Amino acid sequence: MESVVDDRVIVGLSALDDAGVIQSPGGDWLVQTLDFFTPIVDDPILFGMTAAANSLSDVYAMGGKPLSALSIACFPTNDLSPEILSKIVAGAQIKLKEAGCALLGGHTVRDREVKFGFSITGVVSPENLMTKAGAKPGDILVLTKPIGNGILASAMKREALPAAGEAALNEWLPKLNANAAHAANICGVRCATDVTGFGFVGHLYEIVRSSNCGVRVHTKQLPLLATAYELAGDKKNLAGGLHRNRLYAEANLTIGIEDFAMLNILFDPQTSGGLLMAVAPEKLAKLQQIFFDKNELCAVVGEFLADTQKIEIVE
Repeated sequence: MESVVDDRVIVGLSALDDAGVIQSPGGDWLVQTLDFFTPIVDDPILFGMTAAANSLSDVYAMGGKPLSALSIACFPTNDLSPEILSKIVAGAQIKLKEAGCALLGGHTVRDREVKFGFSITGVVSPENLMTKAGAKPGDILVLTKPIGNGILASAMKREALPAAGEAALNEWLPKLNANAAHAANICGVRCATDVTGFGFVGHLYEIVRSSNCGVRVHTKQLPLLATAYELAGDKKNLAGGLHRNRLYAEANLTIGIEDFAMLNILFDPQTSGGLLMAVAPEKLAKLQQIFFDKNELCAVVGEFLADTQKIEIVE
């Protein structure tokens, strides 16, 4: 898709970022994004909460605050009760209200399978804008949610998900990245993305491409969802997009581990994942303290290097 030349556009189609940013008549800039997908869990309320959290995440990844939402729904009215759609919307409303984001309306069409999500408009002050192009050699790589939810969701579909894994999905899928974005604003972080469909390595690759630097990832420091590692050793629990995610970044990878399960987790497609941030070393302690005070996860999982667009995977 070709971008239309417009002097008001701050971040547009030519960038690899999570949302578009455009100047507004006031002092702040508008952040706009759209995301919708098929259910990854059976519970309609949890699915609605997850869809909202996932859509809101793109605004948080840009350092912004959500303002308003429009829903997008595809629903098989002949096969499923309208009550299910009502529960999906009710779940979404819980997270939108938590985010301070007003639902203004939306559009629903008949389809053979359920799809749901939102177009979100947010605002960001110019001094708080985060993009994928802001990482520098020497910065510290931070992750704010554990990974592996695609593997857990695949196991759930097979009715092979242990109770601990189900509890982990219930806890982390609907969790907002609001506190993470707020902490990044306070500490002056300028580089972030959220971990979603391209998986941990795929989204990290977008950072090193945009920032023209490299990164070393320490897999032993990665936070994993409960039971994800055990399930990742079984090919039956691997999502179809996992192999495509590996191909996406493979030419720029140096893999120094032979751990089959861990490699699967690195490329596992995620939904409503945490923020990946490049943090200047002198700002790390302050960021960690803010996360600690909010009882939030702030895992140091690597460091950025001068090696251009290379991702080094080590233990």
